[in-house]
Amino acid sequence: MEKSVSNEPKKLKLNYKRTIIIGFAFFGILLLWQVYDSWCPTFLTELFKEAFSLTNEEEVQYLVGIVMAFDNLAALILLPIFGHLSDKTKSPIGKRMPYILVGTFVCAVAFPFIPLLFHYHNVGGTIALMAIVVVFSMMYRNPAVSLMPDMTPKPLRSRANGIINIMGYIGGAFATVVGIFFVLSDYLDINGKGGWAAGNIWVIEIPFLIASILMIISALVLVFKINENKIEEEMKDELKLGEEMTELKEQVDDDKPLSRGNKIMLILILLAEFFWFMADNGIATFMTNYTIYYFGASSSSSMINTIVGGVGSVIGFVVGGIIASKIGRKWTIVFGLSLTLASYVVWGVLAATLFTFQPGSGTFPIYLYVIWFIKGFGMSLVHVNSYPMVVELCNSKKIGKFTGYYYASSMAAQTVTPIALGSILLVPSFDFGILPYYAIGCVAISLIVFLLIKNVKSAKIGFKKGLEALDQD
Repeated sequence: MEKSVSNEPKKLKLNYKRTIIIGFAFFGILLLWQVYDSWCPTFLTELFKEAFSLTNEEEVQYLVGIVMAFDNLAALILLPIFGHLSDKTKSPIGKRMPYILVGTFVCAVAFPFIPLLFHYHNVGGTIALMAIVVVFSMMYRNPAVSLMPDMTPKPLRSRANGIINIMGYIGGAFATVVGIFFVLSDYLDINGKGGWAAGNIWVIEIPFLIASILMIISALVLVFKINENKIEEEMKDELKLGEEMTELKEQVDDDKPLSRGNKIMLILILLAEFFWFMADNGIATFMTNYTIYYFGASSSSSMINTIVGGVGSVIGFVVGGIIASKIGRKWTIVFGLSLTLASYVVWGVLAATLFTFQPGSGTFPIYLYVIWFIKGFGMSLVHVNSYPMVVELCNSKKIGKFTGYYYASSMAAQTVTPIALGSILLVPSFDFGILPYYAIGCVAISLIVFLLIKNVKSAKIGFKKGLEALDQD
C-alpha cells in the first residue's frame, strides 16, 4: 500500500535556545552603548566648558555633537568593511567569531579609561579613548549582528530579531539601573557644593568597569556555545526553504545583481532608517543633558525614563514578529513609526502647554515616562522588522555586507544628528526644549519615505506552533 503524500505546507521552526545565546552578542553591544550615550555627552560638556571658560551648557553642545559625530563617522566607514571582510573570512571558529573576540577585548580594556581621563580633566585623552571604543566596537558589532540571519531562515528573522533585541535591552537596562545608583549629577555636584574635583571617581568608574566585565562574559558565552561552521552545515536545508518563502515580489538571485524593484526598496528602507535614527539618536544623545541642565533634575530621572522606554520596547520585541507574520513587516513598521510620531507630538504639545515643569525647576516631568513607554513600543516594532527586511534582499553569502548597509545608514544618521541638534542649540532663541519638535520632523519624514515601499507581498508563513515549535532537534 502506497504512503499518502501530505499536501500540508512545509513549516519552519525557530531554535529559541540558539537564538537566545546569539543574543548575548547584542547584550554586550547595548550594554556598552547605554553607558556610552548616558555619560559621555555630559563628560564632553563639562570638559569643553572648562576648556573655554564657559558657564552656559548650550554654547558647547555643537562641540559635543561634533565629537560624538566624529566617532560615528569612523563607524560609518568601518561597518561595511568589517561586514564584507567577515563574509569572506574562513577560520576554525567561523567567519564572525574572530572579529567578535578581538573587538570585544579591545573595547573592554579601553572603556574604563574614559571616565578615568575625564576625572583628571584630560579632554584629549577622553576623546581619544572614546574613538578607540567606537572603532573596535564596530569590528564586532556587524559580525555579531550577522550571526542571527546566518542561522535563521528568512521568514523567522523578525521573531528571532525580537529575541536578540530583548537580550540587548536587558544589557541596556542593566547599565541604566547601575546609572541610577551611581548618579552623574551628584558626582559633578552641579549645585556647587564641591563639584568635579572633589567627586568620588568610583561613581563614574564602576558603570564602565561593570560594562567591560559583562562584555567579556557575553562574548565568551557566544564563542563557547555557538559553533558557526557546524551550525552552517546543519541549517542548509532550512535556509534554502526560507529563501523560497520570502516576502519579496521579486526573488533574489545569487548570481545576479539586485533587480530594479529590490534596489529601490533597499534605498527607501535605508533612507527611512536614516531619518528615524536622526530622531532616536538625537534625543538619546542629549537626553541626560536635557534632564540635568534644562530641568535641573537628577540624572537618575533620565535613567529611570530609559528603563520605562525599555519596558515598552521589550513588549514590542515580543509581539513585533507576531504582528509582522499577520500583516507583513512593512505595515508593522508603518504602525510603529505612526505610534512613535504620535508620542512625540504629544510630548511637544504638553511641553508647550503645561507650566508645572519649568526649566530649572529641579523636577522631571512625569508625562515623559508615559511618552517614553509608547515611543519605546513603537520603535521596537520598527527595529525588530527593519533589519530582517534589509537582509531579505541578499543571499547567505552577503549577509555581512548588507548588515553593513543597514548599520551604515544608522551611523550616518548618528554622525549628522548630534551636529545638527547641537548647532540648533547655538541659536539664541533655542534651548533643550527644541528636542520634541526636532524628533517630530525627523520621524514624519521617515514615515513618508517608508510608505513609498511597494515591492513586498503579504504572505502567510508556515510556523510550527506549541510544543512542536520548541523542538530543538
